[in-house]
Amino acid sequence: MALSLHFQQLFHSPTTFPSQPKPPTTLLTTLKLPPTPSLPLLAIAQNASLSNIDKVVLPLQLKREMMPKHVAVIMDGNRRWAKMRGFPVALGYEAGIRAVRKLIELCGNWGIGVLTLFAFSSDNWLRPKVEVDLLMGLFERVLEDELEKFARAGIRISIIGDTSMLHKSLQELIDKAVKTTKENSQLHVVIAVNYSGQYDVVQACQTIAQKVKDGIIEPEDISSFLVEQELQTNCTDFPCPDLLIRTSGELRLSNFLLWQLAYAELFFSHSHWPDFGEAEFLEALCSFQQRQRRYGSQGS
Repeated sequence: MALSLHFQQLFHSPTTFPSQPKPPTTLLTTLKLPPTPSLPLLAIAQNASLSNIDKVVLPLQLKREMMPKHVAVIMDGNRRWAKMRGFPVALGYEAGIRAVRKLIELCGNWGIGVLTLFAFSSDNWLRPKVEVDLLMGLFERVLEDELEKFARAGIRISIIGDTSMLHKSLQELIDKAVKTTKENSQLHVVIAVNYSGQYDVVQACQTIAQKVKDGIIEPEDISSFLVEQELQTNCTDFPCPDLLIRTSGELRLSNFLLWQLAYAELFFSHSHWPDFGEAEFLEALCSFQQRQRRYGSQGS
């Protein structure tokens, strides 16, 4: 079975919503892209490593040697999407799940190794309790419904953030998802739940400080590499995203992966998250591939 068909069958959602004209999707409104070719992708073994990207057939606009290994996404605009259409906020989040399924499918098809999704910030507890309960209930339901599909698709699930504040049933489900999929290597999906980028750095420093106190390491042993090892993203081989995408027109990081995004390319889309699909993702990747990544060195 072709990989694209495999992911489509696993994650296709029949839910449809009334459409409205969308604003320009990104800052690169002058970029005119040819239509994406409808080519079958080469079949890849369900648990094969994505490091062999030569087996992946990409849209003609993309160059395989310039594909990001790790893409992170701030999924913003679910509530605004619903309000623009006169829908309940809950329906906006439901529509956002459809966009998540599509993005997972695209990352799996196009050979991206790690996808990190900012699902719930530690600051989101300040929202009305009814909305927080809605989000937690939706997360639990979707994770339970999709877990078997993730496992069959070779997708590994990891969770970053403080899960101790979540409902006991959700904590148990998270543990099950992580254990069930830990050997999978087709795509690594990292979900940030009750996550704070600032606290991630703080807890890494606390861990290192304790190691110094216990005599395990010396203060002069502390380095950026050591700090990175203690961040919660140490669950993946590629802890630092190459590309950050934020939807809904907001131009800020919102306390997300503050250390890890030091050298990431940033892409801001005007589309609300439920409207973010293949065309928008393709444009983000094309923008990424047009940039020169210098990492502080002198450019041409």
